[in-house]
Amino acid sequence: MTNVAALPLVERVRQDAEPIATIYRNLGTSAAEQVVTRALAELGLAMGGLAQQVRLHDLADVSRQLRKVQRMAEQIGMVSLGAVAGDARTCFDRSDVTAFSAVWARLIRVAERSLTTDRDLRDQSV
Repeated sequence: MTNVAALPLVERVRQDAEPIATIYRNLGTSAAEQVVTRALAELGLAMGGLAQQVRLHDLADVSRQLRKVQRMAEQIGMVSLGAVAGDARTCFDRSDVTAFSAVWARLIRVAERSLTTDRDLRDQSV
């Protein structure tokens, strides 16, 4: 008899609050909220576009798009998202299809955790 256990994949997401705090200090609450909201929206759109490219096997500029996501994430303190995007880019650039597939799946999970508004803040480390 074989027992198969389904293991849930829950990614811990690390964030650095300092970039956001700096934006708030420099711009004030109202302007900072607009900037941060816009940055998150742009990051979400970039991830969505990238996911569609990968899904359609339109890989012409995937490396560039991964670098864009990495930079955007790093600018707003999304440490895990930036790091995993960088790892995915490394795998892609090395043409390591197996590694890219695994890291891509992780990138999607981290992006989902990073970009949802109702995540459990206890899972965040600063």
